[in-house]
Amino acid sequence: MSLHLAVSPLPGALGLPPEPTSSSSGSFVSIRGRQLAFADLLSPDLSSPAYVQQLAEQMREAKPFPHLVIDGLFSPQLLRLIAEEFDDCREQDWRVVKSQQELTHRSTPGARLGPAAKLYFSLVNSPYFLDLLSTVSGVEDLITDPKLYGGGLHETRNGGRFGIHRDFNRHPRTGLDNEMVLITYLNEQWNPEWGGALELWDAEGKQCVRSIPPDFGRTVLMRHSDISYHGHPHPLQAPEGRTRRSVACYYYSYRLARRERERRNTSLFLFNETVHNFKTAAKLATPPIIWQALKRLTGH
Repeated sequence: MSLHLAVSPLPGALGLPPEPTSSSSGSFVSIRGRQLAFADLLSPDLSSPAYVQQLAEQMREAKPFPHLVIDGLFSPQLLRLIAEEFDDCREQDWRVVKSQQELTHRSTPGARLGPAAKLYFSLVNSPYFLDLLSTVSGVEDLITDPKLYGGGLHETRNGGRFGIHRDFNRHPRTGLDNEMVLITYLNEQWNPEWGGALELWDAEGKQCVRSIPPDFGRTVLMRHSDISYHGHPHPLQAPEGRTRRSVACYYYSYRLARRERERRNTSLFLFNETVHNFKTAAKLATPPIIWQALKRLTGH
């Protein structure tokens, strides 16, 4: 599978409306007085087909299940703007998830996000980015979720944790199949002693195979499956005022439609004078016991 990626996707390709503060060429967007060039939103490395194919190979060979860890995929300036917006979220836009296995804060589906977060999710849900994900993962026809169920803004505060788990199999409203999740971390100058590392566990759920610190600008892409065990199971021990922050987005497919497409990909004509249709009509008009007797006599 090959993919030709543009280094600077246009605002229209991201699903963004024209910005009144943009230049006449539409080359940048202004958020809270800071200009972000569209050419800088994604790493220029993505313009190299060889680099993209290298990512695909890394994902296929990754242990304990297919995943990628990429530093510097998104503009640092954009990510800093997103981190600032966490403190501006309304109370009703947060959902506290509290159980024996989890204590986290997440934005609610359809929450009112800030402009920088909206820009990020417009980018990662754009056709441009979906093509990239399909290339590196091998999963075609990915479907996005505009309400970001299970995704959006994630925050773990002091004492919080997320036990080792597998993600949900299907979207709770649409029933679409969960294929993968993309997570980008927003934690500058993170101290490993505070905890919060993302742990990937083996298929039996017995031991950690890889530990990924939640460093600023680090993006993790993980395929979903029955063995995709992950989490950050140890209670966070960060200084006052420091939290573990990230943004996340899930991607889906409709596997039943894929199977149906493979089974029938041509038109079926009602009025088609073929032997097949004649046999079908004859079978419908003949009692089953007589039809079976005729089949034994003719050998068809």
